[in-house]
Amino acid sequence: MKKLLCMALVLVMSLVTFIPALAEDSAEVAAIKERGKLLVGVKADVPNFGYQDLGGEFEGMEVDLAHKLAEVILGDASAVEFTAVTAKTRGPLLDTGELDMVIATFTIKPDRLLQYEFSKPYFIDAIGLLVNKDSGIKSFADLAGKTIGVAQSATTKDALQAAADAAGMTVSFSEFPTYPDIKAALSSGRVDCFSVDKSILNGYLDDTTELLADSFAAQPYGIALKKGNTGLLSVVDDTIAAMRADGSLDTLIAKWTLPAVDWAKVDEFGVSLWQAAADLAANPTPTPTAAK
Repeated sequence: MKKLLCMALVLVMSLVTFIPALAEDSAEVAAIKERGKLLVGVKADVPNFGYQDLGGEFEGMEVDLAHKLAEVILGDASAVEFTAVTAKTRGPLLDTGELDMVIATFTIKPDRLLQYEFSKPYFIDAIGLLVNKDSGIKSFADLAGKTIGVAQSATTKDALQAAADAAGMTVSFSEFPTYPDIKAALSSGRVDCFSVDKSILNGYLDDTTELLADSFAAQPYGIALKKGNTGLLSVVDDTIAAMRADGSLDTLIAKWTLPAVDWAKVDEFGVSLWQAAADLAANPTPTPTAAK
């Protein structure tokens, strides 16, 4: 009898060990483990989030977050291969499977949730306006009739156009592939304003520029994965939740001198955005036939 009880206990313990392994080893997680490294897309031109130095090394809050995920998945924080991405290239690189995930100031939007898997937000920002100090521009209203530089495929243009329409003013946009390109255009006078999320703009402040007080459209950032990679998404969400719970995510944000996150607001987005995506899926908007 005692022998049978011991055997039963061993069997139960084996099952307890086996069940988490099953949950962990989804196809995409198993592929990462077999490869031995995590393939992550990050920004190369956003100080404090994702920045590549002259030696080719990446640094920033999102880079550190990638290292943490490598530690969780592979047991080795250094087992990461970074690829520099832009707002225009990050989605296609996920679609082709060249990257496991993108951690690159990627704003979660309902339509994007239908294209990619997104983690719950790990940071929240808002669109801002950077201008030259000697421009005479003191607010968004002063940009009437002027040109705003924005990144290709970013959410900035739509948000500012909506704000301009609401104010009854006309603005023009010039799109650029990278943030340094926009900053150079601002310095040379080719655009009157550089607009992107405020925390990104802070990395481009210098003695000749200033950040206006105006804010537009909250920007919750999430980690993006290829659609259907829900096993890996579960690991990512669990990691973010654990880092929030133990305070290490707040510590990481503070390390890179980023503004403290209002987690209550983040949690609101964690519900409302996914509900909006479900509504959009149920009632898709017809695709316009006119060119845009």
